[in-house]
Amino acid sequence: MSNSSNSISNSSKDNTNGRNALISTTSIVVGGIVIIVVAYLIVKCIQKIKMQKIKMYFRASPVISDESSEPTSKTVERTEYVSLATNAILRHVTMEKFLHDIQKEKPIRLTPHNLKEFTNNFAVKLGSGGFGVAYKGQFPNGIQIAVKVLHRTLDKKAEEQFMAEIGIIVKTNHINLVRLYGFCYDSEIKALVYEYMEKGSLDRYLFNIKHRLEWPTLYEIAVGTAKGIRYLHEECQQRILHYDIKPGNVLLDSSFSPKVADFGLAKLCNRDATHVTNTGGRGTPGYAAPEMWLPLPVTHKCDVYSYGMLLFEIIGGRRNLELNANESQEWLPKWIWEMHEKGQLSRIKSICRIEKNQMEKAERICKVALWCVQFKAEARPLMSNVVRMLEGQEEIMTPPNPFQYFASYEATSAVNTETNSTGSMSSTSM
Repeated sequence: MSNSSNSISNSSKDNTNGRNALISTTSIVVGGIVIIVVAYLIVKCIQKIKMQKIKMYFRASPVISDESSEPTSKTVERTEYVSLATNAILRHVTMEKFLHDIQKEKPIRLTPHNLKEFTNNFAVKLGSGGFGVAYKGQFPNGIQIAVKVLHRTLDKKAEEQFMAEIGIIVKTNHINLVRLYGFCYDSEIKALVYEYMEKGSLDRYLFNIKHRLEWPTLYEIAVGTAKGIRYLHEECQQRILHYDIKPGNVLLDSSFSPKVADFGLAKLCNRDATHVTNTGGRGTPGYAAPEMWLPLPVTHKCDVYSYGMLLFEIIGGRRNLELNANESQEWLPKWIWEMHEKGQLSRIKSICRIEKNQMEKAERICKVALWCVQFKAEARPLMSNVVRMLEGQEEIMTPPNPFQYFASYEATSAVNTETNSTGSMSSTSM
């Protein structure tokens, strides 16, 4: 009987201990959850208080007189300041997130100190453009680089170019596209670090008789540039529109191999998109396609047009428009069309200083260029067709007149001018 009582007593104690252990465990878990929730709420409160302090720092209470419900000039100034400050904060947060995501890709984020060290305190200037100045530098391992420092005064515009250039070029990898090694984004300096292109830009050799290249080299540059654009349009996961193909944006390495550069105006485009929205002035006059300045849909064919204009300058070894040339040759593209129409393309041999044994390739380039600059975008070839035509792998059909729209434009202008003139005379006589 005693043993039975002891057994029951021990069993009761075990049950009690089990319940106590369960209660203790539950209390610990619940307590932990409560602590976490409280800590989270405290953090959120602190963040909210900080944001309120920031807002109160920038924001001033509206000053309204009893006689007028309109804000004073000081209120307007303060409101504008708050708006600017808020936009600056938002831009900074957006940029930092963008740069964080980019670092998962290939470029390295560098500091201003790194750039000063790599460029010997920006000692050697390579050139300058609308958005910044380029300096020569070198990594500690001996690799030469070009550091493009963006102008500080361009703020939002510079940041847009900065983001476009990094965001697009990290998605590319092609022998005919310039390589981006790294970047720097700091309040002190914003810069892009590229591979150094020893021979500089193509315009240096096209428009300077002292640096003129042999025709075979120019032909290879034309083909290599076309392959770079073909890659952007047809071989990337998303189609890339460069928007600014011109000699100044084709860089040459030590062996004169071309690489397309400067993606500051470039734009990503889904392959199934029929066109893109042109939200601002893009491209360079003389190279920009008609749809860039007329109310027409913009597609990747705008790059094809610009490339065609580049081909004319490669052929002529001069700028397309030269007012000091013979009147018929002032605008080179139209003169080449007239020679083609008359069956006299051989005349470019002497005028453009092309050797007789290179005429077949030169005529091929002329015909391809005439196709590329067709007024209607849909009439222009794909860059893959351009490459095949240049390399003699695809027959080149006879191109139609790409400049016939000029005649209709001039006629329309003349009619408008005459109408306005008549209207003015009528008004005068009345």
